[in-house]
Amino acid sequence: MVFGTQLLFISRSVVTRVHQARWQLLPRCHLSSKTAAKGYKAVVFDMGGVLLPASYHKAAEWEQQNGIPQGTIGQAISTGGEGNAWMKLMRGELGAEAFVEAFSKECSEIAGCPVSADSFLQALTTGPMARPLPAMMEAVQCVRTEGLKTAVLSNNFHLQGGATYLPLDRSLFHVIVESCLEGMCKPDPRIYRLCAERLGVSPQSTVFLDDLGSNLKVAAQLGMHTIKVGDPVEALKELEGVLGFPLSGFEPGTRTVRPAMQLPVDKLTQYLRTVLHLSDTEPISIRQFSHGQSNPTYLLTCGGHQRVVLRKKPPGALLPSAHAVEREYRVLKALGSAGVPVPEVIALCEDPSIIGTPFYLMEYRAGRVFLDPSLPGLPPEERRAVYQAMTGVLCQIHRADIKALGLVDYGKPGEYVARQVHRWTRQYRASETHAIPAMERLIHWFPQHLPDNQRTAVVHGDFRLDNLVFHAERPEVVAVLDWELSTLGDPLCDLATSCLAHFLPPDFPILRGIRVPDLSSLGIPRAEEVFGGYSDAMGLERIANWQLYMAFSFFRVAAILQGVYKRSLTGQASSASAESAGRLAEQMADLAWDFATKEGFRVFNATPRGPLRPGGEPGPSQRRGFSTCTGRGPLSSAPPTPAPPSSHSAPRPEGVLIVSPVGLPPRVQRLRVLLDCFVQEHLLPVEQRLRDHQASPQRWSPHPLIEELKEKARQQGLWNLFIPMETDPDGRFGAVLTNLEYAHLCELMGRSLYAPEVFNCSPPDTGNMEVLIRYGSPRQQEEWLYPLLDGTIRSCFAMTEPKVASSDATNIEASIRLEKDSYIVNGHKWWTSGALDPRCKLCVFMGKTDPSAPRHRQQSMILVPMDTPGVRVVRPLSVYGIEDAPGGHAELVFEDVRVPCDNMLLGPGRGFEIAQGRLGPGRIHHCMRLVGHAERALELMKDRVKSRVAFGKPLVEQGTILADIARSRMEIEQARLLVLKTAHLMDTVGNKVAAPEIAMIKAVCPSMALRVIDRAIQVFGAAGLSNDSPPGAFLQLGPSAEACRWPG
Repeated sequence: MVFGTQLLFISRSVVTRVHQARWQLLPRCHLSSKTAAKGYKAVVFDMGGVLLPASYHKAAEWEQQNGIPQGTIGQAISTGGEGNAWMKLMRGELGAEAFVEAFSKECSEIAGCPVSADSFLQALTTGPMARPLPAMMEAVQCVRTEGLKTAVLSNNFHLQGGATYLPLDRSLFHVIVESCLEGMCKPDPRIYRLCAERLGVSPQSTVFLDDLGSNLKVAAQLGMHTIKVGDPVEALKELEGVLGFPLSGFEPGTRTVRPAMQLPVDKLTQYLRTVLHLSDTEPISIRQFSHGQSNPTYLLTCGGHQRVVLRKKPPGALLPSAHAVEREYRVLKALGSAGVPVPEVIALCEDPSIIGTPFYLMEYRAGRVFLDPSLPGLPPEERRAVYQAMTGVLCQIHRADIKALGLVDYGKPGEYVARQVHRWTRQYRASETHAIPAMERLIHWFPQHLPDNQRTAVVHGDFRLDNLVFHAERPEVVAVLDWELSTLGDPLCDLATSCLAHFLPPDFPILRGIRVPDLSSLGIPRAEEVFGGYSDAMGLERIANWQLYMAFSFFRVAAILQGVYKRSLTGQASSASAESAGRLAEQMADLAWDFATKEGFRVFNATPRGPLRPGGEPGPSQRRGFSTCTGRGPLSSAPPTPAPPSSHSAPRPEGVLIVSPVGLPPRVQRLRVLLDCFVQEHLLPVEQRLRDHQASPQRWSPHPLIEELKEKARQQGLWNLFIPMETDPDGRFGAVLTNLEYAHLCELMGRSLYAPEVFNCSPPDTGNMEVLIRYGSPRQQEEWLYPLLDGTIRSCFAMTEPKVASSDATNIEASIRLEKDSYIVNGHKWWTSGALDPRCKLCVFMGKTDPSAPRHRQQSMILVPMDTPGVRVVRPLSVYGIEDAPGGHAELVFEDVRVPCDNMLLGPGRGFEIAQGRLGPGRIHHCMRLVGHAERALELMKDRVKSRVAFGKPLVEQGTILADIARSRMEIEQARLLVLKTAHLMDTVGNKVAAPEIAMIKAVCPSMALRVIDRAIQVFGAAGLSNDSPPGAFLQLGPSAEACRWPG
């Protein structure tokens, strides 16, 4: 269990070895082939009479206690058809109070005497009736541990107050279907189908338990396997026979033994009798721990109450030095004697003839294991205490005296990281199935960047939260588990491993993460705080190179996952999810390389660039930074420091240019990491589906996936990032980012053509929203800005006209004429991007209100609702034959379009002023997206040339290809620096002063992107021209489409 080891030693008890009981291995630990043959995927339980006690017994008891004629309740329920009070209650048509009144009346008529049903409803929902049957709930847990889905399908009702009656642990069920919420009851076939659909299974792969024959009959007709529950014990026996595995003996985190992981029964029994001094009067059972990817681990239970853990090597040929359970036994025994909280070891068996591999036995500790590092259900202060306890026990391990414990030879002293890099490189090579570019870079990078002055201590090797057992009530570690990778080495590697989850998303497979924008709200310390707390507790200086250790940790995980994947191909991995785990190796390698890059920048920034002045002050060349202009103050690579706010404008950052994401403020870095992961995990995998949709007959309707992704992005705080700090200093609308900070994020969005819309940062909405923030009246903002900010509508910007050179806004011929209390709009516009989208509800229209006014006071901007009479779409315009659906680029005609006077923006004659204010940030957005397009195209180009062979050798060895790659890299770097400089100038000296640079990037970036993308297309050959590869789409919808948004 090298990685993903999540031993749930929950409710553990210490083994009592003096108890004389003969242990026999029960065959029920075997998983029957019957389950696989029948292919059941889900078990659906009724609630009353199955999971809870049957209600008809309580009805008879209540009638007797209250002097009501026997059978009154049953008759009231069964008579009156679908319209009686009981059925209306079940369908949610009556609340509790209305039901009591109606049901009391029905019962009184049947009984011939007054009946109050209030106490009956209370009797049904309190006391023993509200206590789930323990055997059934244990069966539910056993079903889940075997990988089947579980559901509740109940005819249920609302209590007073509106909540439904469900005294069950909801977390034990994948789906809960309640009649009162769905408006239909069993035995209506629709509710069974609904349950199966929500489970994602077919009725034929479902087992259904109910206590009423009428409900079971319909389920059987739909193809479900049905079990009638009269006696719950007998029903569970029948269910066991159907599923083929036991439904009792549940222990959290365990399951029946997987077929490939069975243990030899007879020899193990004999060994246990000898080692544990057992008699032959009591049987034992075996369950396998569900989690873990490496060393199989089993829970052995004797007589139903004594427990011991067996941990062994996996079967088959193994990688060198891996899975050494003998070393685990040794270090556990030594550390236990030093007071480190570890399970007590009982025996080590190195004889492979017993169960096929060496193994050892250890005690079964009681406590809590936190599989979710976000610690749901705990208050923030306890979460922090848990993480502090985690760091505290790590310090305890690292303080252990290796000489006194006899562990001097447990590993080689010094150069631990170098040896580990060599080891994991070797193991990666031994399990390599395909090339992972980031792993190749790391393998060459690490030997040149090894840490100096490494300390030596006992290192755990896989120190993570889910390898710790905590006290049942206190934030105190009572056991540290999974010592397979332990050795003597650099203790900071353990510390970095403990922070892996900080940089992984919450939905990451195998190892859940806690990468969220604000960990402080959870009470969880940031990774930097963990390193700081550790160094304080150990009396160390600040750990400056912590990112190097994070790079090593993710490199090691990538190598481990690759090994898991390789073993899954041969059936050796001990987890059912091993195959999917191995495919994550590339993602881990990319993360490792990110940290390596950050460490490289740290070293670079810390390196003196020139002679020091007397007294150690930096000389001029050390302060020079990355200036690319003169006369505008210094530029550097440091993060910006906001200037004090004034009453007239937003605070401006001082004169600093951030050329690398490493220099961004921590808050912006976190946003960037989230954004990067979102693009990689959610957008890039679905791009082909979205490209196909754009070429389909349905292309003019937005793909539903876009709206789903928008909601995910919004939930992660990746929403409206584009709004500049200058426009929105108080953060009412956006993330309060400078143009320079957003430029770094915008480049990431440029990696996918669909990213800007998903993050609500796409043109022309961005420019229109900024106009409304800057210049819109409160009414205009209420009607148009807020829906745009919410992403519920889209908009367009009508400026370009077919008859004039519209890049000069003074040439505009469209008219806006005042007539009483309205303006009449007339004009012919084209290349109006986004106008064809069915969600487009607003057009920001530019036209002339006074042709006789001074040249730059003739134009105005007015808000035109797209459904206003007189607005007509002439046609969609295509870019090289591509229509860029669903928004498209429209040719529009406005004929006597009447809009209210208060739709005018800022006032008549202010249109040119608004256009200039709108221009600068939009240019930055367009250009950094183009840089992102080019980066992705170059990345795809490099991957392509490694895998294609022409004229007898790989394309990557062709000189012209290498020259194209080099030219592309240089051009991208140059363009990026110019855009970042422009954004910096906009932040520091304003858009007007930055106008020359704004003009430059408009010329530089599209031409750069076209060249780089064209080279990528050449490498892809015919595929590069098709809809099946990103470079073709970038060419059609990237630089060319961006040009459509720039008036010309």
